[in-house]
Amino acid sequence: MSRVGKKPIPIPENVKVNVDNNIIKVEGSRGAIKRKFHPDIEVFVADNEIRVKKKSEGKFFSSLHGLTRALINNMVVGVTEGYQKVLIIEGMGYKAELQGKNLRLQLGYSHPINFAPPEGIEINLLNPRKIVVKGIDKELVGNVASKIRAFKKPEPYKGKGIRYDNEIVKIKPGKKKAV
Repeated sequence: MSRVGKKPIPIPENVKVNVDNNIIKVEGSRGAIKRKFHPDIEVFVADNEIRVKKKSEGKFFSSLHGLTRALINNMVVGVTEGYQKVLIIEGMGYKAELQGKNLRLQLGYSHPINFAPPEGIEINLLNPRKIVVKGIDKELVGNVASKIRAFKKPEPYKGKGIRYDNEIVKIKPGKKKAV
């Protein structure tokens, strides 16, 4: 049995949940998200909470049970609080700037990199070296942050590149002089 799947998801006051066939739609103050779930999982709303049930037994269905509950919980948290990832740029001359909604990165290449965020993602700059990716869909925020990080991953000798705010980059020692 999935322990995660058994937990009910409380619905906050300003959130509307609509379940139709295999599609759940969650609307809140920050926006609305829609997601399709597996037909062997049953989702229903009762007593101001969302409950997830599996129709079949087995290891696969137990994991699907917990996954569906976690995804729906992420949707509810997303439309109420939202998600964000902070990226830090390390390196001499590396910087970011916003041009409208697009992000322009200068990362030591011969050309600047222009990145247009997908629908539902907002990119802000705290300073030219700190990028904040915000949105209501946790999966999409993580994917966009990883795409931006992939433009210049942190290298292990000086730590130059783009890293997450809480990421620890292990620095390798350089060449040692022979004595």
